[in-house]
Amino acid sequence: MQTYKITAQVSVYQMEELNPEDRLLVEQAIAATEHSYSPYSHFSVGAALRLKNGEVITGSNQENASSSMTICAERNAIFHAQHQHPGQPIVSIAIAARTDKAFTPFPIPPCGACRQVVLEVEDRYKQPIRLLLYGTGGIHVVDTVKDLLPIQFGAENLK
Repeated sequence: MQTYKITAQVSVYQMEELNPEDRLLVEQAIAATEHSYSPYSHFSVGAALRLKNGEVITGSNQENASSSMTICAERNAIFHAQHQHPGQPIVSIAIAARTDKAFTPFPIPPCGACRQVVLEVEDRYKQPIRLLLYGTGGIHVVDTVKDLLPIQFGAENLK
């Protein structure tokens, strides 16, 4: 038997410690929660992503009574960016979430489906995508989704 350990590096910042570009992206993710349609879960998620050309695209979760038809904020923004700006790599994504009462104190990471989509976009453009995960207690910054998804399934597995 062989055993190996998987580790991930996460940096934690306060909003005022972020560089202006990252701070603006997080603020846009926070604002994007206002466009969430979440009448069932009452959990509003916003995402803002920065393309390599500097343009910012936002998205929010959109729920449906048939929950499998729901789309997460991250995939909403990514799919919009890939359709409207083909060939533009995504440099970073900020994610924020709130309940009806307040923003979450601890940052929420992307769900498994969103992690897979981010992974494939990273692989497509052969460059990492930084994730900025907002919580009122701090912003967790992860340099690549591979730190959140250390054992990946991708195109190589299909060969």
